[in-house]
Amino acid sequence: MKLDRDIIRQWANFTAILAAFGVNVYSNLSPPNGLSIGAISNTYFKEVLIIPANYAFAIWGLIYLGLISLAIYQVLPANKNVPHLEQMGYFITLSSLAQIVWVFLFQYQLFALSGVAMVGILLSLIALYLHLKIAKKPVSRQLKWLVNFPISIYFAWISIATIVNMAIILYRAGWNGWGHPVAWTVIMMMVGTIIALIITLERRDLAYGGVFIWALVAIGIRNLNQIFIAGVAVVLVILLVLAIGTSLKRRKQLTGNRQPATGEKQQVTHDS
Repeated sequence: MKLDRDIIRQWANFTAILAAFGVNVYSNLSPPNGLSIGAISNTYFKEVLIIPANYAFAIWGLIYLGLISLAIYQVLPANKNVPHLEQMGYFITLSSLAQIVWVFLFQYQLFALSGVAMVGILLSLIALYLHLKIAKKPVSRQLKWLVNFPISIYFAWISIATIVNMAIILYRAGWNGWGHPVAWTVIMMMVGTIIALIITLERRDLAYGGVFIWALVAIGIRNLNQIFIAGVAVVLVILLVLAIGTSLKRRKQLTGNRQPATGEKQQVTHDS
């Protein structure tokens, strides 16, 4: 019996997403090394100013709600040969496996190696994001909400997590931002915001920019005693809100000017 490559892809993606979710739940309920990820962060990295307030990590609930919805949608037999889903390939499988590896490396406090795993997650998601042409290619509403939107949110948060993870590695190595940790934190915030602005404006990806707003607000709240960091966070949030507003305006203009194709059965929209 010849194996169907599309079915293998569907089930590989489905299994990897659920496995990553299961490992994340396990790592919080029964940490393999005694401390949860949050406890490690709060215990060892209280002085790393770029880390957002604890509540910000609740976004993982939204991320996995989206990813599990994606996993179920793409594994349905009727969706086996949907071109947009075929183009996903195994990138989400790779990112999920790297996520699992990252959890164990971080919890066993192998922080430098966890940074390598984090880069693996990020590169997989960059490849997936570009391959699917998210927020560039018009797709149906189902594909927008069940595929592209979850990937945009996941990609945005991993972009932030990569910056935070690298800051943790540098701190662990004894580096303190040339003796100016506040200035270095602001630089990292600005670099992340520039990336978010480019993606939000160039691709009109509102989900990506929205996640950065969420993170910046949480960074500002955690650093209310550092007026400079909190103030910069407010300015960067305003810039991203303006970028999202501009993108919304441009999207409405584009939608208004586009005529649906003859005989089109599904409503098509620019995603995210």
